[in-house]
Formats: sequence, C-alpha cells, structure tokens
Amino acid sequence: MSGVESDVMVVAGILPLFYRIIPTAVGEGPAGTATRNYVARDNEGGRWFVKAYPAGTDLEAERQALELSQFARLGRIPVPVVRQTLDGDLIAAAGGMAVSVAAFVENAKTAEGGLSGDRWAAVGETVGRLHRTLARHPAGPPRRVPAREVCDVKRARQRLGRLLALLAKRPPATGFSAWARETAARRLDALPAVAAMVKELPASLTVQVVHGDLASPNLLLRGQQVAALIDFRPPGHRSPAWELGRIVLDPRTVLAQPQWPTGLTEAVAAYRAANPALPAEELLAVPRIAAGYLACSVYPLAEVVDDPAAVTPELEAYGRNRHAAMSELCERLSEAEEVLHDLLH
Repeated sequence: MSGVESDVMVVAGILPLFYRIIPTAVGEGPAGTATRNYVARDNEGGRWFVKAYPAGTDLEAERQALELSQFARLGRIPVPVVRQTLDGDLIAAAGGMAVSVAAFVENAKTAEGGLSGDRWAAVGETVGRLHRTLARHPAGPPRRVPAREVCDVKRARQRLGRLLALLAKRPPATGFSAWARETAARRLDALPAVAAMVKELPASLTVQVVHGDLASPNLLLRGQQVAALIDFRPPGHRSPAWELGRIVLDPRTVLAQPQWPTGLTEAVAAYRAANPALPAEELLAVPRIAAGYLACSVYPLAEVVDDPAAVTPELEAYGRNRHAAMSELCERLSEAEEVLHDLLH
C-alpha cells in the first residue's frame, strides 16, 4: 500500500469517528502549500474538504486561523463553514494525522487567472466587507502605526544583504538561482529609490485584524463573483490597504491586464462603499504600498537557500512575474494614483 493510499484510509477513518461523516469516497484534493488536502463525499451526496497538517504544525495557531474564518462568516463573508468535531473542536487528530474539515466550495476556481471585468468590483466589495467585519474582532480594534512598519526598507536591506551573502558562498545550481542572485543585487541597489517612494506614504497607516494571506490561491471565484475566501491566518494586525493591494494588484493580474489602473479604481470604489471607515488617503496609497511591499520582499528569491525543495517551475515563473509586476507598478505609479485621486476627491 502506498503512502497516499494509507493516508486516504486514515482520513476515511477519522471522518466517522470524529465528525459523524460517513464517507462513500475519499480522494486527493487540490494541492496545498504546506498541507495535504483531500475531498470526501458523504452518504448524503455532500462533499467535504479535508486539510491534513504535517507533523510539527502549530495546531493552536491553525485553530485560531479557523476561528477567525468563522468570525468572518458573522459578517456574511463567503467563507466555507468549518465542521466541528463531536467534542466541539475544529481539529481532530488520530492515526498520526491532524485534520480540519470544511464544506467543499463547488464550481469554483482560484483567482490565479487574474481579475477582469466585474471581478474587480466584486473582490473590492468582498474585501471591504471582510475588513469592516474583522475590525470588530476581539483581538483588538484598528490602530495607527508608522508607515515604515508596513513597508520596512531597513529590514529589506538586512534581508537582501543576508541573502546575497549566502548566495555568494555557493555557485548557482540552476538558472533560477543565478537569476535570484542578480535580482537580489538589483533590489538592494534600488532600495534608496524605494525609500524615497515609501517616504511619500502617509506618516501613519491603519492596522487591524485582516485575513493575513489573501493571495490569489486563497480567493475562489465563481464566474464574475467571489465564491469564497479560504486559508486565513491567525489574527494579527496588518494594514488593510496592504491586503487590498496584495489581492487586486496580484502580479498575475497586473501583467495580464494593461488597463489595471482602471480596474484598481473599480475595486477601490467598491471597497470604499463597503468599508467607509478606512481613510481616503490610505486608499490612495494602495498602489504605492503594493509596489513598496514587492520591492522590499525577498520571496521567492530566498527560497533558493531557505527551502530549495520548494523551488518548482511554477514558483520560478511566479518569481519572475512578481519582479516584472513590481517594475510595472513602479513605472505606472503616478498614473494609478491620478485615477484614484479623481475617484477619492
């Protein structure tokens, strides 16, 4: 029996024992970044998404993330319901495996294909409602922090320096590792310009509880509408303007949609209608924050030394696209801010 078959059998045993779900079929599900995923069909025809956590996972942090997702549901955010165990827990452990179980989102696909058409406004509106809901989370209300905490150029300089020092000790093993070294060096040289760009941000920015990992793989679409937000992280205070920019200015969208400044305006308008509490000056700063964040990030360049096994062809392509999108955002920053200014003023 293969390891996959053995894990499927463990999942099939956990479901009736802990969840009172009688599975008629269990198979591998969509690949996860750090988890193994399965899809189970029950004896009533329903489907369930089963996430299996690897050994060493901080299960308490995962519980907090699941709780946050269910808190978001209180604001009628499209989030899959998480099935509780018979003991009321959100995670079950047996047979050397720990899992959570959530309703399967039918007929949906990730936003990795990018935003277009009515999706801009749909995503902006959903993220606005999400942030309005999470602003009431018990972890604490929104507060203001210095803008440098959102786009930390000093920290980026340290991380890029460390990465270059490590890469200098080993010859490039692949074309991507050589590209990562060259790109990290260019990023380091460009940090003075990034610092000047970030200096134009408002002196302080709002931080609050947010999704925490609102990237394209964690946004599910059904046609032109948002089907679900998945894979929340534990409650933590981060910039809602940063999170909005991260998802609507995803590199895949920026590179595929030449008219992204117009789409950004549609997303921000819908966000503002859903969450008027975020100041206009911060919404105006969304493209600048997105560009600064990408310029200060070492992901996925650092994977070459930190986790070489994670460097797949897909990650290499994403890394190159991410860098190209950063350049595109910087080059068209004035254009994007001009159309946003017309909207917000």
